[in-house]
Order: sequence, then structure tokens, then C-alpha cells
Amino acid sequence: MGSVKHQPKITVGLMDRRSEVSGRMNGHYYGDGFGPLSHRFLARATEKTIVLFDEADREICRSQVIQLRSSKNSTFTLFGTTLGNGFHWEKREDQTFQGDLTLRLHKDGTITVINKTSIEDYLKSVISSEMNPASPMEFLKSHAILSRSWVLSGLGQRKRTEKTLNLTEKTKGRKVLRWYGREDHDLFDVCAGDHCQRYYGIGKKISRQAEEAVQKTQGMVITFQNKICDARYSKACGGFTEEYDTAWEDRRVPYLKGIPDASSPYQPIKTEEEARRWIVSEPNAYCNTKELGLLKKILPGLDRKTKNFFRWTVQYSRKELEKILQEKSGFDFGALQEIVPLQRGPSGRISHLKIVGSKRSLIVGKELEIRRWLSPTHLYSSAFIVKVEANQFIFQGAGWGHGVGLCQIGAAVMATQGFSTEQILKHYFRGIEIKKIY
Repeated sequence: MGSVKHQPKITVGLMDRRSEVSGRMNGHYYGDGFGPLSHRFLARATEKTIVLFDEADREICRSQVIQLRSSKNSTFTLFGTTLGNGFHWEKREDQTFQGDLTLRLHKDGTITVINKTSIEDYLKSVISSEMNPASPMEFLKSHAILSRSWVLSGLGQRKRTEKTLNLTEKTKGRKVLRWYGREDHDLFDVCAGDHCQRYYGIGKKISRQAEEAVQKTQGMVITFQNKICDARYSKACGGFTEEYDTAWEDRRVPYLKGIPDASSPYQPIKTEEEARRWIVSEPNAYCNTKELGLLKKILPGLDRKTKNFFRWTVQYSRKELEKILQEKSGFDFGALQEIVPLQRGPSGRISHLKIVGSKRSLIVGKELEIRRWLSPTHLYSSAFIVKVEANQFIFQGAGWGHGVGLCQIGAAVMATQGFSTEQILKHYFRGIEIKKIY
């Protein structure tokens, strides 16, 4: 790992698989051989090209790739972008971005919308989107460093032309294992949603605190054995963080180990009885906070609607769950008989789950796919136990998200308790160093 002289530019996928995209140029944008463009625009996909129209519905150009370069201080607004795609907080809103805009025809005949921007400007939006910028500064700085690390680590992976699919699937007989990484983004470096990092543009004014956090940590990353860390994070671990291979491919990452999110020396979960005791308990942990004033201070508005994230309960009738399973998995299990955890990580999150029905039995994994199959959107996490009472399936669970790496709510609480940026990062990522590379 060597230093670089300048911060890199990155490409962010803002929209994907759209037949039509509309928005507004706030300032002047220039294409190859045309421009300046301003005001409203509409892009429509045809069978073999993208056609760009101005606000008077006049055709400006048509091409498989339309690149629009911004003039100084210009921004663009996209109408109807999706926030929280597929999750329980999903909604649509108009968003404004800075930097260049590219419209690219996907091989399936739809439009992909891509924003090219500097990594530091990107991070200012990420910090403002992931958590409330009113959070303690030591937490915001921690987030800036780990988010920068995750992006730069991913750019390095792309340069190595790794051939593994990002949506990786192993279907063998009665087993379906899927996990979602970043390599499936073949047209851009990262997406703008929760699959990568939230990047909601600059329309909701980027706060002074977020700018300060990024500026104070410019070029700083976490490293392990002199390599930039693939730093992961989730909203709330539930009291114990998770191993990398519970959520993704079968490999161990030394700095992504399960550790207690507390000063107490809790032990990793190894048996179903230990999982049951842990999930029905309320252990002392950094992310175990119900203080509404603190949560309002650290969570963005999008996340404040989510209640009881540390310990939660979801209940379905048998018929409801059979319908959800068929719709989300694509398999008809018939009459649902059993849901059996086969393999858990140290936080209690399930990586392999057996679903038994009258028509078929299947093993499903990993962590996110399990959550997807068992909810109209996604379960909060796969750290759950299941009880069947009077034809009702009752899921009792712990945490919000995959639980790997930094626990956002836990880290924010640590900052309120006086922990420094270095202490926070070295708590969640064991054996790492913090280095400035540009």
C-alpha cells in the first residue's frame, strides 16, 4: 500500500434498470458536441440507444452512452430516486447531486444513471446520509475513515479483475446460498443505496459537521498488515458483532471478527440454547439504548421510524408466511412445517437455515437471503429464534443489519461516552492501524 498524490474520483450508480429518467440541470452541463444544457431533461431508452430530450421535448442527442460534464458549481436533480430499495423504509424522492452525469444503456435495454465525483465530496454526502450529522464529531470522523477505507479497498479489488460474481449463488439440490457483495456493479464503482453506502446527494444540505469530519480525516484509512481494510458496518449489532463469512463468502477476515459491543466480556454464541438465552435477554451493550433524545441526535429521519431494533419480535400466521416464502424465494414449500437454524455466527446470526414444508425442504443462506425470504421486505437481522404457537410463527430477534464490523449506533453511543475516533475504530476492527495515504 503506497500513498497517492491526489484523491481519486469514483463513479456512483444512482439509478439502474430504468426505461425512462427525468430530472433538471441546475446550471450548465456539456456533452460531446453539444451544450450548454440547463433546465429539465428527459432520457428515454429505445431498443438500441438512449434518446435525450430537453424541456421543450426536442431531441438533443441519441447514443448508447451520454456523458454530461458539469460546469463550475453546477448540480443536477433526479426525479423519483429510490431510497432503501427493498427494505422496510423504502421511499422515493427527488435528489440533487454535484459532479458529472452519465446515462449508459444497459445490455437489457434499460438506462443506468451514473455520477462521477471526488471521493471526499462523495463522503460528505455518505456521512450526512448514513447517520444524523448532529452525531458526536468523534463518531462522524470514525465513519468518514471507515467509509473511505471501504471505497478504496473496493477500488483495489476491481483493479485486480476478480472474477467472482457479486451476487454469488450456489444451488445444489436442496441448498440455495446467496450473498451480495460489490462485484456485480459492472458499470460503476459503488451504488447509492444500502447495498453499498447511502449516498443521497446534496439536496438535503450537507451539514457543516459532516464537512468538518471529512476534512479533518482527509486521506485517512484503516489498514491491516499494510493493506486498506474492507471496512464493513451495520446499524445495530445487537450486543455482539458478526464474522465476515456469516454474511459473505467462506473466508475469514482477521479484522472482521465477532466481538462484544460492550466493556463486558460476553462469549460468542455456539449452541442453539445459548442463542435462545442471548436473544431473549437484554445485555448491557453500547447499541442497547432506548434514550429517544440520543437516538434522535444520531439517527437520520429515515431510520427513526424503526423501533425496538436491539431486540424485536415479528409474527406471522402460517398462511401469511407460506405466501411470503413462495413470493420471495420462488419455491412452493406447501404447508410450512419447520424452520430450523443449522449454522450461526458468534452474534447468533444464522448463515444456514433449513425450511421444511410438505412439498419440499431447502437450506437457504446466507444472512441477507434468509432475511429476504422471511419478510415482505427484510427481517431486521438473521439473529432470531422461532416459536410456533397456535398456527403462528413468532420470530424473536436481535440487532439491525448484518452485524459485521462497526456497529453504527454502538459507535455513536461510544462517542457520547467520551471515546476517541481511534478508540472506536480499534474497538470494532481489532489489530488495525490508522494511516493517511493522501
